[in-house]
This record gives sequence, C-alpha cells and structure tokens, in this order.
Amino acid sequence: MGRAKVVWSGKSNPAKVEIYTRWSFHLFAVAEIGVIGLMAGARTDSPIGGWLLLLICVHAIVIATTSSYALSWALGRRAKPVRLLGATVVVTAAGCVAAVALLPSNPENVEAAKRVSSVLVTFAGFGVAALVIGVRRVRSMLLISLATAVFVALTGLVLGVPVRGIFGAVLGVLIATLALSFTSGFSVWLVRSVWELDSARELQARLAVAEERLRFGRDMHDVMGRNLAVIALKSELAEQLARRGGTEQAAAQMAEVQRIAQESQREVRAVVRGYREVDLHTELEGARGVLKAAGIKFRLDLTEAGAGVETGIEDAAVGLAPEVQSALGWVVREAATNVLRHGDARQCTVRLTVREGHDAVLVVENDGLPEQGALARAGAAGTPRTAGAGLAGLRERLDTLGGTLEAGPVAGGHFRLTARVPLPAEPPVPAAQVVSPETAARGSGAEKSVAQGSGAEKSVAQGSVARGSVSDGVGA
Repeated sequence: MGRAKVVWSGKSNPAKVEIYTRWSFHLFAVAEIGVIGLMAGARTDSPIGGWLLLLICVHAIVIATTSSYALSWALGRRAKPVRLLGATVVVTAAGCVAAVALLPSNPENVEAAKRVSSVLVTFAGFGVAALVIGVRRVRSMLLISLATAVFVALTGLVLGVPVRGIFGAVLGVLIATLALSFTSGFSVWLVRSVWELDSARELQARLAVAEERLRFGRDMHDVMGRNLAVIALKSELAEQLARRGGTEQAAAQMAEVQRIAQESQREVRAVVRGYREVDLHTELEGARGVLKAAGIKFRLDLTEAGAGVETGIEDAAVGLAPEVQSALGWVVREAATNVLRHGDARQCTVRLTVREGHDAVLVVENDGLPEQGALARAGAAGTPRTAGAGLAGLRERLDTLGGTLEAGPVAGGHFRLTARVPLPAEPPVPAAQVVSPETAARGSGAEKSVAQGSGAEKSVAQGSVARGSVSDGVGA
C-alpha cells in the first residue's frame, strides 16, 4: 500500500488523470461481468443462458483491451487498433443477437423481458463505449449509437420478436449507448486536453528560456560588438605601424586597445550584474507562497521595536538601494531553498529591520535543523560546504557591499540565518521614482521571475524559490 502511494504521488497530474480514466474504462468490464452478467445472464429462462454468460465475459475482456489500446491511439502513442475495434463490433453484435433471441415472445412476461433487456443493453452500451474511443468526431459517435439501435431493431424484426417487446429494448439501447458514448468521448477529450495543456506549459517555459537567452545575447552584442570592432581595427593599425617602423605610434594604439578591453570587461560585468539582480519584495512574497505550498507556516514580522525606525517589509524594500535589495533578495531565496531541501521545518519566520543611516538586518529562522548539521557547520565555520555552495556565494555577494552573513543553530532546535548590509549615505533613488510594491506585485509577478532572476534556466526550469507561487502565498 505504501509503495503504491509513493508510485501514485510520483506521477504528474496529467498522468494521474490518464490512469484514472483507464481504470474507469476497465471498470466497465467489471460492471458487465459482476453486476449484470451474473444477475441477468445466469438467470435467463433459456438453456443457453450459460453460454450467454460466457459471451458476456469474452465481451468484457475485448472491450477492456480495446479501450486501453484505443486510448493510447487517441493520445498519439500507437497506431489505431483496427483489428480490436473490428473484434469489438463482432462480439457486440453477437451478444446483441443472442440477447434479442432470448426476448420472450409473450409480451405479458414482463420480468423475463426486463432481465433479457438488461443483458441487451449491457452488450450494446459497453460495446459502443469502447468503440467511440477509436473515433474522433462527435458525429461518428452519434452514428455508432444510432446504428446500434437500428441493428437491434432489425434483428428483433428478423427473429420475429413482437414490436411491443422490441420497442422497449431498442429505446433502452439508444439511451444507454448515447449516455456511455458521451461519457467515453468526454473522458478521452479531457485526458487529451490535460496532456496538451501540460505540453503547452512546458513549451511556454522553453520559450521563456529562449527569449531570456536572446535578450542576454542582444545585451552582450550591444556591449561587445562595437568595442571588439574597434579593438580589431586598432590592432591591425598597430601591426601596420610596427612594420613601417612607427613603434611609438603602434605602442599608443596598443595602449588604446588595452583601455578599450578593460572598459569592455567592466561593461560585461555590469551587464551580468544587472542580469542577476533580484527584487526583495518579490522574493519575500515568493518565499511565502512556495513554503506555504510545502505545508510550512510562513510568518513576516513587519515591524520590530527598538530598532530605530519601525517600518514594514514593503516600505523597507522601497526605501532600500537597488544593490541592497538585490543582496537581501538572494539571502531570502537561498534561505527558503535551504528550508525546503535541508530540514524538516514546520514554521519559518522572516524579520527585516532597517536602521536609517546605519544598516539593514534580515533574519530568517526556522524550527528544522538542516540534515546532519551541514548548514550549521558551514555557517559557523564560514567555509563552503561544496564548490559553489549557496552560503559561500551569499558571503561573497555581501562582502562586496561590506555586509556580513551568520548562520547556525540556536536554542530550541532552530536554525537562524542573519544578514547585515550597511546602507549608503545618500538614498540612491528618490521616493517619487520608486514603483510601489502593490503595483509591482499586481503587474509583473511572472515577468520578474524570468527577467530579474539568476538566469532563465534557474527561474523557469529549476523552479527557483518563489517565482510562480507568488499568487498562492497571501498569508501564513
């Protein structure tokens, strides 16, 4: 049971819908044998009732196999099972003929007529339900139902069944086939639509990645294209001057080449740094959403007494310099990732304190220690766990701003990460030019996750912390 639960939970949502639909079709066969076959087929007043029950079992196996193969065809995974569809038609027709032959010639025998009619409806309804999976048009599904009802009526007339007796059976066949045709057709359409939506989502993610790569490529081309062309021309000029004996002019040209190369290096760094910047408010809202989705209670301390000016998360984020916001945003992202991956936390608390003219302090604390104390040792010793470890990268990022990072266990079995970043002397952005967090949250949740994240691969393909889940995290 536990293994089955793990297997089911490991499936994607489209796969779960498909499995549910397949087993629903298989239940048609179970219902045919168990509910109607044993109750109706075995109780007919004819000596061929046992053979009819055997035919019901064969029919159930055929429709179950046909449904499975036809569903795979409808999803584009195999060729159309023409032979199985033909076998379903033959077995269904044989069952209908046998059931019609068992209809009582005496219209007054109502009980026997009901039992035999139930068998007839079983053959016709479940047979048509399997056949419609192998067609795509709704018109074809309706024609199959109508053709089945007409076939039953003609069979009754040929076998001499009274019109009064055959009318009720034909009406029941028509209603059952239409209902089961709609059920099967709608189920197949639903499974196909779910898979198509999943494919569209993957395609959208790939297009976002490709678009981000193109944007970054354009930025790099704009930065490097002109400078490289100038470097090439000046290098060629220096070569010609050196061959003609103008060493001083050649040296001057090469000095200019060196200056342009250094300028290009600075511009490339600026492009990469802008490409990797994140927004603090978006990261906080995203962390709230993704942790809440994981069943972890998330709490934001909007004010803190005794820390200078008391301010909320939103106001503090607006007042912070862009480089400070970016650094603290990376801290929130890494902390939320560690809570998800390296512990068994049930609650996570974030506190942000801004002391004007001094520093900004961000504290992230959770009640689940990382596995084997890896993060605790890394935080206490100040050494990276592995090459490119998250805490080591955060320390390097904060060091460039003169900030510090502390991480380690605290009392009560909690793990706390504290980041301090000094504030610049002058506010870099006037308050009137800063977009409010409410506007940012309403307008650009999905675009920021791609354009401002640490690369499209990390934001879209790897689900970096709190991109798509911003709308889900509205509160703890």
